[in-house]
Amino acid sequence: MNVLHDFNSMKMSGVFIGISGLIGAGKTTLAEALAKELDLPVFYEPVTSNSYLQDFYGDMKKYSFPMQIFLLNKRFKQQQQIVWSGSGGVQDRTIYEDSVFAKMLYDAGLMEERDYNTYCELFQNLSNFMKKPNIIVHLDLSPEESYRRIQMRNRDCESGISVEYLRGLHKAYEEFINEIARIIPVIKVDYSRFRTPAEMASAIKREYQKIANIRNVTFNDKQDNFSINDEKGTTPLKAALQTSQAQSPSSGVIEE
Repeated sequence: MNVLHDFNSMKMSGVFIGISGLIGAGKTTLAEALAKELDLPVFYEPVTSNSYLQDFYGDMKKYSFPMQIFLLNKRFKQQQQIVWSGSGGVQDRTIYEDSVFAKMLYDAGLMEERDYNTYCELFQNLSNFMKKPNIIVHLDLSPEESYRRIQMRNRDCESGISVEYLRGLHKAYEEFINEIARIIPVIKVDYSRFRTPAEMASAIKREYQKIANIRNVTFNDKQDNFSINDEKGTTPLKAALQTSQAQSPSSGVIEE
């Protein structure tokens, strides 16, 4: 008997989903809803076990480097758990976002150049063993709304977060999403129109199932001129995406 495979159906078993977004965006809540919708395990951000968090928000310049090394180590360990379990999962913050925080701290003068260079080298070395998510769900949230939610949940360790810090982080995230969408498909969720986590999980599942790895090239009769934008400098994220050996599906940002 011939068994026909439905190539129009996106397999959801074993899928690896990363969720990104500003502090207080609701990543954990959505991660749990997505995990329930797709029958996947959840991998949580190390917040309660982070012994540097409160010190970092009290003195960012002093603790920026040990904080980023701590997070990179924990996130890499979590990445390996996802890889070797073979069952996929939903991660409530991706390892790639660690580089966003590090670059923002360096640009703001809160991390020394030698520390940032050391961090970038370590990130690049680890990138050879990283598994790229099948998809990233980005929760789009304004810095002001992020600040409001942080104040509402009133965590002692987050009391030192300023709206200026969140604005710098938001700008870094915009660059991050545009950059990583070239490699990993991104579903961008407008959280100003947020509904229930279950509704969002269902909508994200539908969008993921519609992703297709097709690009069209058309030539006109007249000769076209092409140019290459040689961007100077690099970031740990760019280096990781360039050197990563894992395979990934088509990229692009999908607005939801």
